[in-house]
Amino acid sequence: MIPESRAIQRPPEAKLLAVDPAGRIRELLRADFVTLLRNGDLVVANDAATLPASLHGTHIPSGAAVEVRLAGWPSARLDDPRHFYAIVFGAGDYRQRTEDRPPPPVLRPGDRLTLGPLSVRIEALLRHPRLASLCFDGTLDVIWAGLASHGRPIQYAHLPAPLALWDVWTPIAAVPVAFEPPSAGFALDWRSLALMRSCGIRFATLTHAAGISSTGDPALDNLLPLDEPYSIPTTTAAAVNTARAHGTRIIAIGTTVVRALEAAVASNGVVRSGSGVATERIGAQTNLRVVDAVLTGTHEPGTSHHALLGAFLDETSLRRIDAELDDGHYRTHEFGDSLFIERGSRAQ
Repeated sequence: MIPESRAIQRPPEAKLLAVDPAGRIRELLRADFVTLLRNGDLVVANDAATLPASLHGTHIPSGAAVEVRLAGWPSARLDDPRHFYAIVFGAGDYRQRTEDRPPPPVLRPGDRLTLGPLSVRIEALLRHPRLASLCFDGTLDVIWAGLASHGRPIQYAHLPAPLALWDVWTPIAAVPVAFEPPSAGFALDWRSLALMRSCGIRFATLTHAAGISSTGDPALDNLLPLDEPYSIPTTTAAAVNTARAHGTRIIAIGTTVVRALEAAVASNGVVRSGSGVATERIGAQTNLRVVDAVLTGTHEPGTSHHALLGAFLDETSLRRIDAELDDGHYRTHEFGDSLFIERGSRAQ
């Protein structure tokens, strides 16, 4: 696969590799993904907008330059920006590969950081010397304003030009709670939504705080994804439960939707509305109870996003798809090409 270096959400040449429950593969343009849907299907997308979660500043005790990447919410509350989980890098920026970034100075609880107009205190270190819980000073309005004025979208070296916030907001973006874009939703536009409706395909949304995807540190990456809060409206939960009762397919737009819906299903099989936190890492060991198919980006083996696809396909099929993506020169990362995978029988 080839890293996509252009920040274009819906390039006309974007490709889609579709895999049916029998493992049969076909290629089409991503703009035609609605043709893979059927009358009665329920499509669920993540309407989270993306925070400007990259903040440059100074570690006060050492005077060293740092970059803080906000990476998670400590609770299911998504309206309180005083507390975040964050990953701290040393000096540098997105033009360097994350694996080449220097570490920050030694961090200790109680250390203070200045991040532009914002003042921050490290509350604790969490399972890794670069993963910290942070507390921002000031009122909610001051913090939101500081994030908006000083923060930038989290970005990686495969994108050479700096991202603007609107580059990472999907067409259905609503509340800014994600740390990286729920980028499977880039495939959506008002034309595709109108076409779904005309074909009898239902559409619903939930909000999931999509977390950070990579740190360049294998020990840190093994902790991903972090716990991720979500909120499912009553209408969406009702639509999902009705679809399941009628035996119609539930299509997730992105791995974040899979994670939220599978976290929200109760022991009696009912998907619960309201707020919750997705804590489980989904993969080959997971027995999916809600989602029948997923539209997602192309992901590199070894990432948590790629591991999640093991819940839909057996290992042999997944390796075959990886080979197809490589041979077909599919583009990867958030602005890359896509996969549509229907759940099949998985070899044990």
